[in-house]
Amino acid sequence: MHILYFHQHFSTPQGSAGIRSYEMARRAIHHGHTVTMVCGSYGGGNTGLDQKFTKGVRRGSVDGIDVIEFDLVYSNSDGFVKRTTLFLKFALRSIGLAFSEKYDVLFATTTPLTAGIPGIFARWFRRKPFVFEVRDLWPELPREMGVIKNPVVLGLMSFLEWASYRSAHRCIGLSPGIVDGIAKRGVKRELITLVPNGCDLAIFSNTSEHWRPVGVAKDDLMAVFTGTHGIANGLDAALDAANVLKERGRSDIKLVLVGQGKLKDGLQERAKSEKLENVIFHDPVNKTKLAGLLSEADLGLQLLANVPAFYFGTSPNKFFDYIASGLPVLNNYPGWLAGMIEESRCGFAVPPDDPEAFADALEIAADDKESLLSMGQNARVLAGRMFDRRELADQWVATLQGQLEIG
Repeated sequence: MHILYFHQHFSTPQGSAGIRSYEMARRAIHHGHTVTMVCGSYGGGNTGLDQKFTKGVRRGSVDGIDVIEFDLVYSNSDGFVKRTTLFLKFALRSIGLAFSEKYDVLFATTTPLTAGIPGIFARWFRRKPFVFEVRDLWPELPREMGVIKNPVVLGLMSFLEWASYRSAHRCIGLSPGIVDGIAKRGVKRELITLVPNGCDLAIFSNTSEHWRPVGVAKDDLMAVFTGTHGIANGLDAALDAANVLKERGRSDIKLVLVGQGKLKDGLQERAKSEKLENVIFHDPVNKTKLAGLLSEADLGLQLLANVPAFYFGTSPNKFFDYIASGLPVLNNYPGWLAGMIEESRCGFAVPPDDPEAFADALEIAADDKESLLSMGQNARVLAGRMFDRRELADQWVATLQGQLEIG
């Protein structure tokens, strides 16, 4: 089976972005299939290609994956118009490959939602099997967050969502809420497969370079957030809790925020103006270095803005990195992850918009390291029992293989 795989933000483990697509592609190759990965140039990623672009594109083999990279540079700090323009350019160039490349199955993964466009063309004009993976529900999320209010734009996005779902022979959702959202748009349940994000156990179980950022002492409780510093992440909640800890005199608890994003400068300015010396900012790091940091951490921070669509409609990479590292997790919004944390006893689920409860959980963690260790062991058991990336990738490969045999 030859898979034509579209993911605009593809990265290898050498980048600081999620590596789901890399691991899925590698697992497909392990099973004897071939993969052509089509992507853009993501600010936090690393495609593995370093030769010069020719007419806006470069191509090469990366760990057995045939990678086609367009010279379309995307950053989380870009404005709405620039991001939209890049998404549309990527989709238009991808249509050309959907017509010119030789393949058996076309697979496309969001975000952005425009990732489905080449699949729509492949389905109706080349009669190719099309499998569409949904990582976030659009336009539901931006509408609830208030970042997109124009009814015309929301209407166009809703139409594209519907067209992508109905054109796909099969859909894959990364969380229970995403599966429900796809079904509400009229797709039969038997045509939707749940394949959540997974744990890269090999990366996070064998760390050789343990490290702590400057400003974090060996005896400090280190709570780490890794990921985008954007509107959706609601990182002001971490600073609010840091303020409470400062007032309580808990200088032994440090919050480390690793990553980049549109709001990072503002967060740093706020921390400086409020003299929050218990908040440490650090640039993004690749997966190997991240594993070394998490091996030294005491707690992983799973934070999002208090938006109901997030409760069951996201499958965050960082949560799975934390539990793969054997880290207990502090989660600050209700939903499927909060329920899992409570059921598995692998961390703390605190109410949203409650800095006192957030700070209370951090103090409990700092004052009872023995219980924290037990929570971390439970997290590692959960990672291996339910979210081993290899097993989930095998399920993903079987879904594509099954669709090819049906189609």
